[in-house]
Amino acid sequence: MRSDRGDASIQMAIVFPFVILATIAVVQASMWFYAREIADAAAREGVAAARSYKSAPGAGADRARDMLERTAGDSLRGAAVSTAGSTGERIRITVSGNAPSMLPGLSGLSVTQSASGAVERWTTPGG
Repeated sequence: MRSDRGDASIQMAIVFPFVILATIAVVQASMWFYAREIADAAAREGVAAARSYKSAPGAGADRARDMLERTAGDSLRGAAVSTAGSTGERIRITVSGNAPSMLPGLSGLSVTQSASGAVERWTTPGG
């Protein structure tokens, strides 16, 4: 009759790397999602500042950068703010950067979020 001694150790040696990999994947996905939320919030803040009546031309990008300085920390690395795609009637703020990586040698996952809105302005009736 064969003994079952040591079977649990062998099973753990086979299963444990997959458990660690799954844990790292969940944490990495959470870090990416959090970085994405930071970028989205900064883009929305920038649009809110830029679309208000008689706001300065760079007010939206400045507000987005200010929010990133206050909230991003190490959660969104290399953050950049762009107003490309904006017109006189519509403002568009894009925030991009990288979420930190838990895996050595991997630079991180790219994050890009945009927000847009109509610029507030006074008009005459029918115009």
